[in-house]
Amino acid sequence: MKILWLDLNCSYAHSSLALPALHAQIDEPSYEWDIVSATINENSGMTAGEIFRKQPDIIAATCWLFNHEVLLHVLARAKALLPDCRIILGGPEFLGDNEEFLRRNRFVDCVFRGEGEEMFPLWLKYWNRKEMWEGITGLCYLKGEESIYQDNGLARVIAFDRLAAPETSPFFNWEKPFVQLETTRGCFNTCAFCVSGGEKPVRSLPIEKIRERIATIHQHGIRNIRVLDRTFNYNNRHAKALLGLFREFPDICFHLEMHPALLTEELKQELKAMPAGLLHLEAGIQSLREEVLVTARRMGKLSDALEGLRFLCSLDNMETHADLIAGLPLYHLEEIFEDIRTLASFRAGEIQLESLKLLPGTEMRRRAGELGIQYAPFPPYEVLRTREITPDELQTARLLSRLLDAFYNTPVWQPLTRKLIVEQGDFLHRMLAYLIEKGVADQPMGLEKRGILLYEFCRTHYPEYETEAELAWIEAGMSLKKQPAVRIRTKHVTPPEQWNVIYGQYRESMKLCLLPGREEQATNYWFGFDTETQDTHPVFRAEN
Repeated sequence: MKILWLDLNCSYAHSSLALPALHAQIDEPSYEWDIVSATINENSGMTAGEIFRKQPDIIAATCWLFNHEVLLHVLARAKALLPDCRIILGGPEFLGDNEEFLRRNRFVDCVFRGEGEEMFPLWLKYWNRKEMWEGITGLCYLKGEESIYQDNGLARVIAFDRLAAPETSPFFNWEKPFVQLETTRGCFNTCAFCVSGGEKPVRSLPIEKIRERIATIHQHGIRNIRVLDRTFNYNNRHAKALLGLFREFPDICFHLEMHPALLTEELKQELKAMPAGLLHLEAGIQSLREEVLVTARRMGKLSDALEGLRFLCSLDNMETHADLIAGLPLYHLEEIFEDIRTLASFRAGEIQLESLKLLPGTEMRRRAGELGIQYAPFPPYEVLRTREITPDELQTARLLSRLLDAFYNTPVWQPLTRKLIVEQGDFLHRMLAYLIEKGVADQPMGLEKRGILLYEFCRTHYPEYETEAELAWIEAGMSLKKQPAVRIRTKHVTPPEQWNVIYGQYRESMKLCLLPGREEQATNYWFGFDTETQDTHPVFRAEN
């Protein structure tokens, strides 16, 4: 029997953990395994042709909202070429009712709902004996000549700590710059928009097993680990033990998601003492409005969440990203603008603004009518309108997200963008209108293009920030021949008698440049560039 895994991702920068997680549980030498990897941007016919050349008996794949459409195009072609093969799918797309999907896509033989490590090996024993499928928990399919829908419920792996690690599978991908490490299954929280909301019980791996797995990852030269734990700090004792474990691997950066409302004083002290660069935090916040969080069934008081988030963002030894979700019930557009200002004032490392998607199996999707939510019936199931936000306003929120990514979430433009957001209450509205007027709000832009736009916007709308836009341009290593550097003197510049050194050490061999002060701001800015390395970033800065 030949099993082929279709690994279909958005890009080659990412790879699914599903195949190695499943394969690691199966010790059957008679099974022949193969894989076809592709991205959603590749030709579906070519991918299907590659599958055909492998001549599998079974095609398996994970389906999620961003590969859903292309995956079905590929599999429909593959089934037409290989009518006797079985197609089985799993993933978050099947956490809801699967009858309509199976009736609409008859080329798919069955789908799994839930966790497959225990049930998928069982299905492989009976892959060609459909009369035995009824006893396989989590399997959904159409049976008999009358195509009666059979739903075998939800599969849960209770003995999570007894599973073989995905890293033991030869299909584990060690070629990526980061790997995912699942330390916990389930979630204590009850978020109505999340597929893990209320997923009980919460199951965690023992610290010693996690240590062994990190050591294996470290031996393969991986230096970035994304810890898959829905809420890292739901259990204070476990979180503290993990932080201690991470200290044993000082050259790895661990990416974690924390609930800021649940930070204890003990954990705060642990975080303060962590080595710089060891942690990268995602703080789930979603909204800064109490009524919105209550409706979304997000646990924890808003006041505690704000206090915890302010603390996380104040830490100099790690960066904290915060997220907001447009389209949540009771969440107005103007409140989103205000919440972004608040997060910027906290000095969040990044601000992610996403649009709500009503995923299969979530409480919010089941209650969409009651909550006044209209959403797209096809992936990615994005919210189209609510009682509080119109379709046009949701598009404004989407463009606002692009603005944040282009300027606030870009390190070289962040300091100035943050200052403008915090100090100028109308900046986000005016900057967004400016980008729309220029026709670039929804266009990809290079670093230089964004710097020029920011400079031109400041010069036109906030001239008191023009010098700071010029300084940001120089610090970013941009060309001194472009418009934002028009005032910079690069020839015949000599040091003054006195200056206040900001960083670096001046040497006569440096190329010295001067940004002269203005009438309203008399400070002169001096920059030194290394002529040997030809680096465009200054290595010396002084003021007088």
